[in-house]
Amino acid sequence: MTQQHLAFADWLQSRAQHIETVLDDCLPAADMQPARLHAAMRYAVLGGGKRVRAALVYAAGKACPVNGSTVAVQASMDRAAAAVELIHAYSLIHDDLPCMDDDVLRRGRPTTHVQFDEATAMLAGDALQPLAFELLAEMPIAPALVVQATRALAQASGSLGMAGGQAIDLDSVGRSLSRDELQTMHTMKTGAMLACSVALGGIVAGASSAAREALDDYAHAIGLAFQVVDDILDVTADTASLGKTAGKDAAGNKPTYVSLLGLDDARALAEELRVAAHAALVPLGDSASMLGRLADYIVLRDR
Repeated sequence: MTQQHLAFADWLQSRAQHIETVLDDCLPAADMQPARLHAAMRYAVLGGGKRVRAALVYAAGKACPVNGSTVAVQASMDRAAAAVELIHAYSLIHDDLPCMDDDVLRRGRPTTHVQFDEATAMLAGDALQPLAFELLAEMPIAPALVVQATRALAQASGSLGMAGGQAIDLDSVGRSLSRDELQTMHTMKTGAMLACSVALGGIVAGASSAAREALDDYAHAIGLAFQVVDDILDVTADTASLGKTAGKDAAGNKPTYVSLLGLDDARALAEELRVAAHAALVPLGDSASMLGRLADYIVLRDR
């Protein structure tokens, strides 16, 4: 492994450990009433994971010159990174419910509704959403930037973003989708929150309009690439390495990039998107190196 790869691996691990601490601090204590609800929230959020969304927030912020107090920006970056992880955790809780994808395994552990019960899991997801926006409201940066960040997260998680993409996904079971229809679904369901993570890093750092445009182009590429690779791994990886049930897409007769394009062409598409992500970062120069590494990580991961 090269020194460059080691440096990225160390950085990614440090960011994951850091955001775990931030999340632990911002979540209600497990013994605070209502204790069962708070325990379920902590179970869902602090169960590990790749923390890619938080890493994207930090890497995007690193790619842009910081305007304003460095301490205030760092504190705001922590809140923004925690907010996207909370929204992501809520989405996984709901995604695993019997009325959605009906899964019993997440990150190598029983899903939240299995560990607790369906009602508690539903409420845990419901409670994580407002907590995410509370964190954004507390960011000690310019009020205009707080508004921009709040709007970005709301749009990415709503009916024109993640929730809408999930609705299309549920409606598409057993149907054949065109490539454009599949891309629209995944751009909303998976890509919107990844793109929002990148956008939040730029917003908090006070990035210029040119820098934000470059970040948007990068985010579009890696957001779609993430889902393409997820579709590939659902076919090629096993349950133990994924930490969730493998083969769920095929078993559920769901449209995927592998079912539409075939495995080889899906892999080729993921590589095209990785190259596009790197090209988008050129205007940002060396400061965007971690974003480039994250694009490689997203496409070349094996779980």
